[in-house]
Amino acid sequence: MLKTIKKHPRKTLVLSLLLFAVYWFSLPKPIFQMPTCMVLEDQKGELLGARIAADGQWRFPNQTEVPEKFVAAITEFEDRRFYSHLGIDPIGIGRAMQQNIKNRRIVSGGSTLSMQVIRMAQNAQSRGVFQKLKEMILATRLELGYSKKEILAYYASNAPFGGNVVGLDAASWRYFRKNPSALSWSEAATLAVLPNAPALIHPGRNRDALRAKRNRLLKRLLEKGVIDNTTYELALEEKLPEKPHRLPRLAPHLLDRAYAENFKGVKEKNTRLKTTIDKILQQRVTNVLRRHNRILKSNDIHNLAGLVIEVETGNVVAYVGNILGTGKEHGEEVDIIKSARSTGSILKPILLACMLDDGTVLPNSLITDVPTNLGSYRPENYNETYDGMVPAQKAVIRSLNVPLVRMLSRYGLEKFHFKLQQLGLHSIDKSADWYGLPLIVGGAESSLWEITNAYAGMARTLNHFQENDGEYLVDDFRELNYKYTSDSSNSIRTSTKVKEPPLLSASAIYQT
Repeated sequence: MLKTIKKHPRKTLVLSLLLFAVYWFSLPKPIFQMPTCMVLEDQKGELLGARIAADGQWRFPNQTEVPEKFVAAITEFEDRRFYSHLGIDPIGIGRAMQQNIKNRRIVSGGSTLSMQVIRMAQNAQSRGVFQKLKEMILATRLELGYSKKEILAYYASNAPFGGNVVGLDAASWRYFRKNPSALSWSEAATLAVLPNAPALIHPGRNRDALRAKRNRLLKRLLEKGVIDNTTYELALEEKLPEKPHRLPRLAPHLLDRAYAENFKGVKEKNTRLKTTIDKILQQRVTNVLRRHNRILKSNDIHNLAGLVIEVETGNVVAYVGNILGTGKEHGEEVDIIKSARSTGSILKPILLACMLDDGTVLPNSLITDVPTNLGSYRPENYNETYDGMVPAQKAVIRSLNVPLVRMLSRYGLEKFHFKLQQLGLHSIDKSADWYGLPLIVGGAESSLWEITNAYAGMARTLNHFQENDGEYLVDDFRELNYKYTSDSSNSIRTSTKVKEPPLLSASAIYQT
C-alpha cells in the first residue's frame, strides 16, 4: 500500500481531501430538524403556556443553558469522562464490551453523550456495529465543531423522557411543574436516568426501577463529593412524580394569537417567544375576571376579557382573552380582546376630546337634548327622557345619546371617522356614510385591543406634555406591544418633540 501511495501521490492527495471534505461536512445544519413546541414566556422567562409540536411531541426549542445540577447528574450517569474525551471514550467502550460478553447480551453500548446526540439527531433505530461506527465518527466531528456546553445543551434539549415528552425543559414542567433551573438534586437525578430507558421506567409505571436508578445515581454523586450527606439523605426522601402534569395555561388566548402572528407556517425558526406579560399580574387579573364571571353568568353573561397596558411603554402586561371553564358552547376559546364588538358609548369621550381640541364646544357648552329627527334617523336616550339643554361634559358623563348625536353632526361625521382611523381604530373599516350618525352610539365595531390602545395614547400624551414643558412626542400614539425585546422596557422619551399635538391636545385630553 505504501508503494501505491508513493506511485500515485496526486490521487492519494485528492482522495484524502475528498474524504476530509465528506467528514467535515457530514453534520447537517441545523443538527436537529425536528419540529418544536411554540413556547410563550413572560418578561422574566417564566412559562405561560405552550403548543404541542407538529409531530405530537412536547419538545421545547433548543435551550442554550443547562442547569448545573442536571449537568452533574447526567455526566456522572452517562459519560463520566465527557470533559476529557473527543467524542469517543475507549475506556467506556471497552467496559461495555466486557459487560456484554459477560452477560451474553447487549447490556451497555458505551456511547458517549456526543454519540447519543448524533443518534438522536438522526433518529436512528438501529444499534448495530455499522451504526455505532457511524456515530463514533460523527461524534468526533461534533466535538470539533461545538463546545462541550453546546453538546450538553443539544442532549438536554432532545433526549427522550418517556411518552411524548422530549427534552429537559418539557420534562421538568411535565413531571415537576417547574423551570429546569429550579430542580432539586433528587429531581435532576430522576430526569438524568430517564433517557437511558424512557419506555421502561416511565414515571407512571415501574416506579421501583426508577427509584433504584435515581438512588444509585445520588449515591455516586455523594461519593464523588458533588453533594453532601445531608443533601443525599433529603434527596432520597423526595417522592417520584405521580404522572405527567398539564403545562401551564396562563395566557391561552395570547398563545394562540402569538402563534398565528409569528409562527404559523414558518419552519426552522426559534419557536420560543418572550412577552411583556407580568406573570403575577396575569394571574391576578384572571382571578378578578373569574370572580366577576361567577356573578355575571347568573344573568346569562358568560364571556369577558381583560387587558392591562403599561401606559409609558405601551407594553401589554396582562392579557386575558376570555374566561376558560364556561364551556365550548359559550365560545370560551374566542379571543374577545381582538374580536370586533359594538363600541357602545366608548367613543363618546373621544368625540368630546376632538370637539374640545377643535374649539367646537367647551366643557360647559349647552347641547340641545330634545326629541330629534335627523332625516330618517331618530336617536333616543337610554332612559327615554330629555333634559332640554345639557352641558357637553354632562352629556358625556351621563352617556346621553341625543346630545352626542347632535355633537357628532356639528363636528362632522367624515372628520370624526378619519380621526378614529388616526387613533388606530382600524376595525371601523367601512365608510363614514355607511355608519352614519349612529356611529357615536354603538353603530360601529372595534376591538378591546384598539380601544385600549387609543386611551393609552391619550394618557401617554398628557403625561409627556407635563414632563416636557408643554411639548409633545410624535410617538405617543402607536401600536400596543406584547413581544419582549431588550429595549421594550424603555420609554419613548427620546422621541422627537414637537410644539403642535400630533392627534389630540393635552388640554382636550385633560378636560375629557
